[in-house]
Amino acid sequence: MKNLFTFLILVIALLFSSKAFSVPKLNSLPGAEATIFLDFDGHYVQSSLWNGGDAFYCAASGMNDPQITEAFNRVAEDYRPFEINITTDSSVFESVPLNRRIRIIITTTSAWYPGVGGVAWIGSFNWGDDTPAFVFSDRLGPYSPKMVGECCSHESGHTVGLSHQSKYGTDCNTPLETYNSGIGNGQTGWAPIMGNSYNRNMSNWNNGPTPYGCTTLQDNLSIITNQNGIVYRADDYADTLNANTYALPNLNFNIAGIISDNADKDAFKFTLSQSLNFHLTAVPFNVGDNYIGANLDIKIELYSSPTNLIGTYDQVTMSAAIDTLLNAGTYYLKIDGTGNTNIGEYGSLGSYTLNGITGALAIHAISLVGKTDNNKHVLSWQITADEPIKKIEIETSDDGINFTGLTSASPVANKFSYQPYKTNTVYYRIKVTSVIDQIGYSNIIGLKTAGNSVKIFNVSTLIKNEILINAAENYQYHLIDASGKTIAAGNGVKGINRINISNQPAGMYIIQLFNKEGIQAERIIKQ
Repeated sequence: MKNLFTFLILVIALLFSSKAFSVPKLNSLPGAEATIFLDFDGHYVQSSLWNGGDAFYCAASGMNDPQITEAFNRVAEDYRPFEINITTDSSVFESVPLNRRIRIIITTTSAWYPGVGGVAWIGSFNWGDDTPAFVFSDRLGPYSPKMVGECCSHESGHTVGLSHQSKYGTDCNTPLETYNSGIGNGQTGWAPIMGNSYNRNMSNWNNGPTPYGCTTLQDNLSIITNQNGIVYRADDYADTLNANTYALPNLNFNIAGIISDNADKDAFKFTLSQSLNFHLTAVPFNVGDNYIGANLDIKIELYSSPTNLIGTYDQVTMSAAIDTLLNAGTYYLKIDGTGNTNIGEYGSLGSYTLNGITGALAIHAISLVGKTDNNKHVLSWQITADEPIKKIEIETSDDGINFTGLTSASPVANKFSYQPYKTNTVYYRIKVTSVIDQIGYSNIIGLKTAGNSVKIFNVSTLIKNEILINAAENYQYHLIDASGKTIAAGNGVKGINRINISNQPAGMYIIQLFNKEGIQAERIIKQ
């Protein structure tokens, strides 16, 4: 009777899974034998090594298709250097040998293993018995594609033989952090995949200490490629500069490549028949603006002959760019993974896109600076462009990675100030769009503030055409003229808002603002 009941529960669970969930079928390297299966749609687990040996059903991940796709792309990029397929397709997983695959179950069924975001057995990838690993999506965000992706790479890293990586101080015996949380902020903020990489943008494989002592270094790349029958991907472009160097098809090109190991460099050549402006960008794979999810920090070397290096381009961002005037002749490029102020080049691996353009480039540079003045954030910028600017947008972020729009500025503006409702560091960047729809981003800056503990709203009180309101929450307003007549009323949203009163005469006005926190009135002087 017990066995029948268990069988019925299994049948019901599987029927529910097949009807309720349809996961996008994604593969990072179709045909590769070694396979990591990201299982998002629920699974019935029968394993002597989990849950005390009792079989149990794991519910689906609770994630939607865009979230699943982003998490997949993050994991796929982490494993891009290797001959290994990351898949969400169960039929692909089941077609490869038992000792060449691992299932990572992304599930909301987490109560059976408390206190962690995921769990795996070290070295289980090649056991040959389909022992799975787990990622608990309900504890990661919840359902954060960033955190789920990081955890999938971390737990699958355990299955291919990797232990945790730790951070030490002067005491070589006791870790400051068992899970190394990394260093830095913004797009080059770094942490090892086998540490705690949830709060850093650049996460990759590392050669660093483990919890067993600061002198016990774990070479991730060597372990992955020597203990599991997994090899690096074949080199897509040789690094030699000679007659056989890969020739770019024309002077306006878009090609993709992969830096797959520490020694790998990709070489290209091109020929100019006349002096031209040459613009090239090398952009690492990413899942969003500001190179979110990128693993590869890129450096470009430019040669005028196989032996004459004329320039190295290694900007503070993870991408690299060349914008210069070149005389007629044959030139060579080398693309390389490099380090930055937070980490060396060991794990700077992954895919990139190379874009080349000859002729005028609309936006050359956007330089942003800022300061704090009486608790206000004062931003100013300079734009170097060959075409008129159509739109300027000021974007803000709490972590230097994920940006949202704060407000827009006039196409001819070069400064902006306001008082933020924050008590931590606020990050800023400027997004600029030219009249030919080229988009460029400034550098990122961070400004500290004590926040606003008195007023519910910040309001510009000396104006020309519009009232600027910064609100901590959604609100309503009434605008009253000097005679006591309400001339405008409406709703506002959290953040920066503008009320245009260009059709009103100069003079004094009163604006009343109110939300669930209270009511505030301000006197407005229109010049």
